Amino acid sequence: MENAINFIFQIAILIFSVVIHEVSHGLMANALGDSTAKYSGRLTLNPIKHLDFFGSFLVPVFSYLAGGFILGWAKPVPYNPYNLKNQKWGSALVGAAGPASNLLVALFFGIFLRVIISFGFGDQLFFLNIIRIFEIIVFLNLVLAIFNLVPIPPLDGSKLLFALIPYQWRWIEQMLSQYGFIILLLFIFTFSGVILPIVSFLFRLITGLSF
Repeated sequence: MENAINFIFQIAILIFSVVIHEVSHGLMANALGDSTAKYSGRLTLNPIKHLDFFGSFLVPVFSYLAGGFILGWAKPVPYNPYNLKNQKWGSALVGAAGPASNLLVALFFGIFLRVIISFGFGDQLFFLNIIRIFEIIVFLNLVLAIFNLVPIPPLDGSKLLFALIPYQWRWIEQMLSQYGFIILLLFIFTFSGVILPIVSFLFRLITGLSF
């Protein structure tokens, strides 16, 4: 029963977090001159507009059963890179906005968590439940931030990579764009464990706690 409740909380927090992630992409693109996300109705916190059956439900279930934590994503926000004011770094900034929003959420709730504990509320049953929820929020948002920075399309890290690589290495972009989804699936089921040590370190740094 406890595992089921924990899973439900994680799914709810994942949905909340990926929606913020995608809206942040749209807001950045809009600020840089492209209103595609705005006119597509994606600048909204309504989760129905953002959720993807595979990335928001199937992958979270499989990752939870496999490792006890959740990975997932929402539908990529649409944007036209040719409308962005900065053609070199515009796509990278749009890509970075998503993980940055998750890091900010993790920092906000992590600081709130430290305040609750520092005032001695951690011994009260009500605040113990609040602390557990905040821990999950911080942890999952760190997972989303680090996972999305992996430089494999369609993850946001690929946009940062493509902005940084020199022109003569553009074959890397073409190869990753063509086979990115297959490479990503292999990464999720084979190498996703490398994310956990990074997330655990950042979690301790932000909250002072171990997850």
